[in-house]
Amino acid sequence: MKGHDRNPARHAPSSSLPAMLASRVDLLSQMLDLVRLRGELVFSAEMTRPWALSFEPGSPYFFVILEGSLTVLVDGEPSVEAVAGDLIMLPRGIGHILHDGEEAKAVNVDRLMREQFTTERLGLRYGGNGERTKTIGGVFHFESTSVPWVVSALPAVIHIEKSGGQTGGWLEGLAHFMMMEAQAVHPGSSVMISRLIDVLIIRIIRTWAQTKNPGDTGWVGALADPRISRALKTIHDEPFRRWSVADLASSVGMSRSAFAERFSFLVKEAPLSYQSRWRLTLAHGMLRQANARVSDVGRQVGYESEAAFSRAFRAQFGVPPVEIRSSD
Repeated sequence: MKGHDRNPARHAPSSSLPAMLASRVDLLSQMLDLVRLRGELVFSAEMTRPWALSFEPGSPYFFVILEGSLTVLVDGEPSVEAVAGDLIMLPRGIGHILHDGEEAKAVNVDRLMREQFTTERLGLRYGGNGERTKTIGGVFHFESTSVPWVVSALPAVIHIEKSGGQTGGWLEGLAHFMMMEAQAVHPGSSVMISRLIDVLIIRIIRTWAQTKNPGDTGWVGALADPRISRALKTIHDEPFRRWSVADLASSVGMSRSAFAERFSFLVKEAPLSYQSRWRLTLAHGMLRQANARVSDVGRQVGYESEAAFSRAFRAQFGVPPVEIRSSD
């Protein structure tokens, strides 16, 4: 073909492209990539005072407050008050109560759902003749068993406030589509709901993580510490390299002792222990790939024997690696 450049070097990807792309994948994105969700249900709820709803332990929930206000109660946690435009997420799947701020007796929400939900409309109404509160609620769960340590860093209740400008303009669009799916069930609704919930939950976690301070502990708090977050990113970018604590400290411009102390304080484990945990988390995903072999995966993530890999894997996830393979 005339004018076509036959030099393959001109059409091959640049050798610097992988490195460039890796540098653009921030640490939070790497962590959130582990969070595999399946949205189960989106529903509308309209309550009028006096009202209170109890939710049994089980799946995580989220709520978008469209009108009015509500209070969230979780045992052992301070109450949380939310108003129109706010977002609430309860990521741990623990039991909780939503109420109008008064002392109304709580009714089990599962009973109301069974009584009021239909195949055409997922909505519930409850309460007296007083002031109205409207919400969009959602149920989801984390699919992978590899993420409990990621989720455990999240609080019992995440509250994203409209007044702080944290919901920007993105919440209105998502809420609109969710309300459409809740009010009328259409073909493909289950897929649409799962995708919408996926976007919403990731956005909630990202927004919440951006409020963390360098003194906060856990991997989310470590994101706010420039040097420790760089060390985490370094481990994530080269997880199978034989890092030493001194190497990691040098990469972020700290002494070995100061780095080890600061890392352990924020992340709640030593640097090389964290690297081992990260490697095993990656191994969990690798085992789900077609034709993956336990021995091969173990070697890829740095274990010299299948037995040593299996022991470490069971210690972290509670099951041997062969069970992850057989579950697919």
